[in-house]
Amino acid sequence: MSSPAAKPPIDERRSPSDLPVPVVVRPEDAPIDYARDLADPGRFPFTRGVQPTMYRGRHWTMRQYAGFGTASETNARFKLLLAAGQTGLSTAFDLPTQMGIDSDSPRALGEVGRVGVAIDTVEDMHALLADLPLDRVSTSMTINATAAILLAMYVVVAEERGIDRATLSGTTQNDVLKEYIARGTYIYPPEPSLSLIAEMFRFCAAEVPQWNAISISGYHIREAGATAVQEVAFTFANAMEYVRRAVDAGLPVDAFAPRLSFFFAAHNDLFEEVAKFRAARRLYARLMRDRFGASDASARLRFHTQTGGVTLQAQQPLNNVVRVTVQALAAVLGGTQSLHTNGYDEALALPTAEAATLALRTQQVVAYESGAAQTVDPLAGSYYVESLTNELEARALALLEEVDAMGGSPEAIARGFFQEEIARSAYEHQLRVERGETVIVGVNRFADGEEPPVIPAPDFSALERSQVAQLAEVRRRRDGAAVERALAALREAAVPYAQPGAQRPPLMPLIIDAVRARASVGEISDTFADVWGRYRPVG
Repeated sequence: MSSPAAKPPIDERRSPSDLPVPVVVRPEDAPIDYARDLADPGRFPFTRGVQPTMYRGRHWTMRQYAGFGTASETNARFKLLLAAGQTGLSTAFDLPTQMGIDSDSPRALGEVGRVGVAIDTVEDMHALLADLPLDRVSTSMTINATAAILLAMYVVVAEERGIDRATLSGTTQNDVLKEYIARGTYIYPPEPSLSLIAEMFRFCAAEVPQWNAISISGYHIREAGATAVQEVAFTFANAMEYVRRAVDAGLPVDAFAPRLSFFFAAHNDLFEEVAKFRAARRLYARLMRDRFGASDASARLRFHTQTGGVTLQAQQPLNNVVRVTVQALAAVLGGTQSLHTNGYDEALALPTAEAATLALRTQQVVAYESGAAQTVDPLAGSYYVESLTNELEARALALLEEVDAMGGSPEAIARGFFQEEIARSAYEHQLRVERGETVIVGVNRFADGEEPPVIPAPDFSALERSQVAQLAEVRRRRDGAAVERALAALREAAVPYAQPGAQRPPLMPLIIDAVRARASVGEISDTFADVWGRYRPVG
């Protein structure tokens, strides 16, 4: 009697972060001490969420990213989205604004208003926020090197409209470390940049208590090619540096840490992404408690999520609607506090009004029709999700400890460690796509050979001429002597910010004075650069 044929081996599967994916996961593969590792929602270590009732109490903030062309055009898009049911604003700025360059500078030629809204002076900020209830709507601003200037403009707009700055709520991204790592919109060297961020922590804690002075961003690290593990580890390495700087500047951790916010990506692997968010909450809570003695309020990981821009494809762009839906569901099942869903046409151009509205409707369907918001952390107890959560946390912590051993984020950046790790992951992903091991529907499988559609672009040259003319008119009408006095005071106060250990005077009130006098983003940025210099990457 012949023996039965051996069963063929089941091919090994791995997640996008190279975690093994078993055929089946059993209880012994996901050991959990409920009180220590999970606990009820709203309780340390917040694995199951930062609020006891999560979306039963209130849905996440639906905050669609918008910004293009002039301030007035972007204001119109804001109003369209608010009328469609959006519950928070999110602003994209053009590259000159992000880099501290005025629209009339030769360096801005061809870039004004192209990938976001152009803001030169507080008059543009007035136009951007016209007729919006700043004391009732939360505004996020994706701005980093020039974050202090844009926050000052927001405060001055409120002041000139008679709105108390203490009622303002929102977020400045203000995460310059990830600019050195992954994105490149830095201006100044790390030392004064980090000192300025600590000053913004101080100012917001004292005067704009509902404002998040920073949104520590893993999103751009992920967009550059990082895995989910790297996204969590590198984001928290940066976070630990910001917290340490603020504590070293004399701020008690519980005075500012409750307002720290984070920004993560959501990609296509539903279960890995859900586990990532759960692991991130638990790891952050333990880091804040163990390293800084933070209270529970300071150990809550509050984060905004954006669906993955890098996952969008120009081929068969309507497939992106499905990708975005899966990613949005992952963010909600993972317990996000705020969500942006990408337009399906963003791989081709700035999103059309139709695509932006459909992206918002996607969130609303998940919120009101899917059932995902009905109960807190509905995937808790899944052997697979819990084992993934454990593995992601362990691997992220091990990678974070590698950065610690180098001396922290600034030293790791100087060595090129982050950059090399992300580049390697991006390269390996691309090889898997080209070999067909990672399937992208409509690209390397199920492709139809059709060319991507062409979406007409605005006339950016006309837009640029208009913006430059508006800036010239502000310069003509303002009190030039007052601007010079404000910039001179700013220059003098900026000197100690480049000197480690120096006594630093409050800088935000002086930036606000300069903004109030109608100094431009470029003029204020150049004042700092004259004192601090400009960052030049090594190698």
